[in-house]
Amino acid sequence: MRARLVAGNWKMNGSRSANQALLDAIVAGVKGVECAVCMPAPYLAQGQERLRGTPVVLAAQNLSEHASGAYTGEVSGAMLAEFGCRYVLVGHSERRHMFGETDAQVAAKFVAACAAGITPILCLGETLEERDAGRTEEVVARQLGAVLDKVRIGDAVVAYEPVWAIGTGRTATPEQAQAVHAFLRQRLSAATRVLYGGSVKPENAAAIFSMPDVDGGLIGGASLIAKNFIAICSMAQRKG
Repeated sequence: MRARLVAGNWKMNGSRSANQALLDAIVAGVKGVECAVCMPAPYLAQGQERLRGTPVVLAAQNLSEHASGAYTGEVSGAMLAEFGCRYVLVGHSERRHMFGETDAQVAAKFVAACAAGITPILCLGETLEERDAGRTEEVVARQLGAVLDKVRIGDAVVAYEPVWAIGTGRTATPEQAQAVHAFLRQRLSAATRVLYGGSVKPENAAAIFSMPDVDGGLIGGASLIAKNFIAICSMAQRKG
């Protein structure tokens, strides 16, 4: 059975003092499920120091597709590896839609993460317009296919995050999430974990995690509130 994973994406939030309190609470409160925290790059050193020797693992939110060079402001996979990052988000919807990352660029970043020894969390998902047009499977298959054309995904992680359910308060029903996860599962190895992301909260996490092809969650806003994130992790732990 695939091990469950809950990853908290802090996005562009945090301060040294707030981070310390949140990390302390997560380390003390999360039990029985693999947990990762995706911190902003300036705080990775703080995360590495606080999480060393604990079951909670460090993750980054982005990386460059380039190994090194004249790319001002970019961060390479090798740099993230030096800070002990086990995971890195690749192709998050905000990177795709706000910063113009293409499927090809996301695929290159996926390859770069693997080359650095970091497990990528590949984010896929459709907009509301695409869902209403009945194009959900077409969109996620295209996004996934761009990576599969370059490399085997193997034991990497995929996160289905419908764009229309991120930060909007709207959430895919458990059945809607399951349908897309099952579609993706047909194209992935048995070892690949598929997470759901999109306004996951303590109120809906148990139902979402009860679906057979949902292997955990990529949590946004709720990961910034310790009691909510711990509650979500506990629901993933109880699944099955």
